[in-house]
Amino acid sequence: MAGHSQFKNIMYRKGAQDAKKAKMFAKLARDITIAAKSGLPEPDKNPRLRLAIQAARAESMPKDNIERAIAKATQAAGGADYVAARYEGFGPGKVAVIVEAMTDNKNRTAGNIRTIFGKRGGAMGENGSVAFNFERIGFIEYPLAVADADKMFETALEAGANDVATDDEHHDIETLPDDLGMVTEALEKVFGTPSASRLDWKPMVKADVADVETAQKLLDFIDALEDDDDVQRVYHNAEIPEDVLAKLV
Repeated sequence: MAGHSQFKNIMYRKGAQDAKKAKMFAKLARDITIAAKSGLPEPDKNPRLRLAIQAARAESMPKDNIERAIAKATQAAGGADYVAARYEGFGPGKVAVIVEAMTDNKNRTAGNIRTIFGKRGGAMGENGSVAFNFERIGFIEYPLAVADADKMFETALEAGANDVATDDEHHDIETLPDDLGMVTEALEKVFGTPSASRLDWKPMVKADVADVETAQKLLDFIDALEDDDDVQRVYHNAEIPEDVLAKLV
């Protein structure tokens, strides 16, 4: 999984994890709703829904919130009809960016995303314009405390994972997209619910951002995208040196 931990370096910079709880829960709820609509609204019969619920539980989302999100997937419950949407383009420093959203109004969301790209030094493109710089993977994360690196490595590979990387805080497990559910279930039996289990975009080609000013503009651009209510996740291929990260606000 060489590069995936570096791929996350922007998300874990100073203060980046101080996200608003309510907004995070709203985005997790959308993930659950659209997963429930993709199949049966029963976790044991819908792997995608099961993974969405696992992600919500890992963030301590209340049970009532999860149940309401599932209920919204049924016509009887009414409410917004959320669909998945993806946007691509380039951010400051010619960094390739993929934005994943869930929305009940594609025109509104596309307009908001396009405005952020335009006002913050980016250039929005068509779908496929930057996706070739990434590969689709399954990603599972556990806190460091659940096991030592050797135990996690051996258990994950036996479960069918492709690779495991351990840093000072987390174990990051990479799988093939189709194997994500199977590997997650196997690891959950040994280590409990993971802190993350989802499909990710992993950069294959990196864009070096060694200039402090450009790096700051990039971080502000990503923050603006992530702050949009419809945006679920933002992926990029930036490579920012640690000494530059240390100088950023």
